Amino acid sequence: MAQAMRPNAGGNGLFATDGKPHPVQDTLLAVTLVLGLTSFISAMFDDLHLLSSWTGLVGILTGAYGQWISETTRERFGLIVGLGASAVGFFLGMAHGGLFGGLFD
Repeated sequence: MAQAMRPNAGGNGLFATDGKPHPVQDTLLAVTLVLGLTSFISAMFDDLHLLSSWTGLVGILTGAYGQWISETTRERFGLIVGLGASAVGFFLGMAHGGLFGGLFD
């Protein structure tokens, strides 16, 4: 019955961590979430298409890089939420006027 005495290190739920610090991944996670939230909220207003499209594009890029170097499920979960919000904001911003806002009309 030795297995009953061992802690379950691998199955600590959705936000399981390995107990080590990941400052780069955590920074990318925070930046992606902030950019995604900004892009998503600003996409609801037609006049803010420059803000929503640029923050969405940068949020997609930081989220993609964060996914590439992420090490835990907690990081990946937050990055996917930020990536989704960034993508929605980016596409709505593109639909409302794009990255350059009619400079080339």
